[in-house]
Amino acid sequence: MGEWTGVWNGRRRWRALDLGTTFAFVEADAPRVTCRSHGVVVCAVPWARHRSRFTRAFEDQVCWLAVNTSKSAVAQLMRIAWRSVGGIVERVAEEATRQVDLLAGLRRIGIDEISHRSGQRYLTVVVDHHTGRLVWAAPGRDRKTVEAFLDALGPERCQQIELVSCDMASWIAGPITERLPDAVRCVDPFHVVQLATDALDEVRREVWNEARRAGQTQLARDLKGARFAVWKNPENLTDRQRSKLAWIEKLNTPLFRAYLLKEQLRQIYRLPPAEAIALLDGWIKWARRCRLPAFVKLARTITDQRAGILAAITNGLSNARIEQINTQIRLITRPRIRLPQPRRPHRAGNAQPRRPLPTTTEVKTALHLPSRGGDRPCGRPPAQIPAGAANALGSCLGWWRRIAVQATGAGCGLGGANGR
Repeated sequence: MGEWTGVWNGRRRWRALDLGTTFAFVEADAPRVTCRSHGVVVCAVPWARHRSRFTRAFEDQVCWLAVNTSKSAVAQLMRIAWRSVGGIVERVAEEATRQVDLLAGLRRIGIDEISHRSGQRYLTVVVDHHTGRLVWAAPGRDRKTVEAFLDALGPERCQQIELVSCDMASWIAGPITERLPDAVRCVDPFHVVQLATDALDEVRREVWNEARRAGQTQLARDLKGARFAVWKNPENLTDRQRSKLAWIEKLNTPLFRAYLLKEQLRQIYRLPPAEAIALLDGWIKWARRCRLPAFVKLARTITDQRAGILAAITNGLSNARIEQINTQIRLITRPRIRLPQPRRPHRAGNAQPRRPLPTTTEVKTALHLPSRGGDRPCGRPPAQIPAGAANALGSCLGWWRRIAVQATGAGCGLGGANGR
């Protein structure tokens, strides 16, 4: 506890949740006190965090919006500066981290990396499969980053890890094998099928290049247009793509053989574990003698990763939860959401002259959207709304309406209790 120093230093104001379109503030005396540990500091108040000019309710709503949309959208909706959003997120996250131990009780985890910015900048993320929460993240994509997570976990908690889902990267597999002796590594099914798809595409390109070198222009053109027919799942093929696949079966045996190898490898994840193990062993034997260099190389990779692939099939574990978290991270880290440009319908014989598309300012004004750091623009009669903005309201800024509804309490549960 601190002692009052006798200096009041005036009154302070904290920004609160808006009352409709009106700014709201909490104003109170904030005396300085003497702390034995930190010296003379401003007295703590129950409605705001340390070194913050916003109330707790205001910061909680900003953080909820920051998880579901971009920082620029949050700054405009809440009428604060762009940098203030980052400061609020840091304060709330720091407080939540002190109250909860995210690394406690981990049994089944997933490790993956995500590119969060251009220039080969990656984050290594760790997700708890039981709760679906992000429990740890750090910049980097190397062995030292994974070892930093294991150091934070501690020797005792490392022994409690049972399953780890990841890709086939050695910088993840190495530390897991060394530091988690009781954990079983499960290779993510998506990365296994992706390797087969890449091998199939390599075979298609080789066949296409051979046709070009032989002067078979029409055959090369048909093969180039057949890539989507061999990439897509059989149940999603169109009639035209099925016809193209039948044509490949008759005229190009190597490419069709590669297609069958890719599809058979996909089937191991749709069968019971016992049947999947038998099918995987049969696939490895077939791929070794298929006379396709790309799949012969893939057979060696699958053989080395066989234990991890079977563990993923037996335990039903994948990196699907991590990809969901990665999608949210990309949404938070991208600089802004650009407005889509609406497409105008065109009919043969009824071509109309192009009109200039509405500007962002016109659309925001027509929707009565807020301006960052200022009052919300007053509404204008419908007759004064620009024609271009009125035509683009539905297609350009539908997501603004959704954010506005959520901010008023329908989505976050904060506005209803604070009069929004």
